[in-house]
Amino acid sequence: MAHTHKPLHDQVIVITGASSGIGLTTARMAAEAGARVVLAARDGAVLARVQAEIEGVGGKAIHVVADVGERAQVQAIADAAVAAFGGFDTWVNNAGLTIYGRLWEVSDSDHERLLRTNLWGTVLGSLVAVEHLRRNGGALINVGSVGSDLAFPLQGMYCASKHAIKGFTDALRMELFEDGAPVSVTLIKPASIDTPLPQRAKNYTDHEPKLPPPVYRPEEVANAILHAAVHPQRDIYVGGGAKALASFKEFAPGAYDALAPVVTALQKRGDPPQDAQDALHAPSRPDGAARGTHPGYVMRTSAYTRSTLHPLPTTALVAGLGAAAALLVRASTRGPRR
Repeated sequence: MAHTHKPLHDQVIVITGASSGIGLTTARMAAEAGARVVLAARDGAVLARVQAEIEGVGGKAIHVVADVGERAQVQAIADAAVAAFGGFDTWVNNAGLTIYGRLWEVSDSDHERLLRTNLWGTVLGSLVAVEHLRRNGGALINVGSVGSDLAFPLQGMYCASKHAIKGFTDALRMELFEDGAPVSVTLIKPASIDTPLPQRAKNYTDHEPKLPPPVYRPEEVANAILHAAVHPQRDIYVGGGAKALASFKEFAPGAYDALAPVVTALQKRGDPPQDAQDALHAPSRPDGAARGTHPGYVMRTSAYTRSTLHPLPTTALVAGLGAAAALLVRASTRGPRR
């Protein structure tokens, strides 16, 4: 079903997980494009600073302190958007956390908290948003991961949550289609993105965690999200590396499984873990940072993603995928850095 959405400058956009990383970057870019923004996260002090920053340059924003794992608090986000702006046109479920550790080492309470934020937060956000969007039309955008299509060691429950988000999103899309609802549903699947996610993770390992390459800037994800808010697409991979990995796993699952030691090594820095409290159960460390501290190269753009959003000649698309695949092979054969 084709959907026609308003231009960004006429939209009200709700963004969960707006206090750091992808959410913060998306909020800034949306406000810069003229959208009115509803910022939601657990850290009220950071949200207030972001709101002031947006309003300081002429933008319009409100913020709502909310734990997306609680339905009443998610409903409060929607109610605040209606009270301030008369409703919303796009809802972005972005809030998420991760845990580094073997599945059998992680406590049940930590597993449950991750699922409550990543999965249940997306479920609740989607269902609350759809109640409004089914009547008024608009876009629902869920941020999954390359982990929606494949798994990797040390972040097993994170991958499980992203697999579940994909299944839920696909089922919801079908039900809305059957209902004839004027709602587009997009799943964003980023590769590794240079955000504070590893530094905010609960870490059970004996090393400081990091992201496996290739790594992209959060602006690439924000660009894909805001594109989908106006020009709906079913799924968007962010980073040619994400598409290349998913394709490799689909066609050679056994060979992909055999990469487990390499993938594990690529998620560990050479340093011991920092003595810092994680943000799994509460926003215990200051948020407000869009970029992380990835020690390696961060790709500025993804030719593959730009091609899928704004079609280019096929040769450019192939070249982007080839470059991503070459980076993956080089990283895999290099092994852990000593």
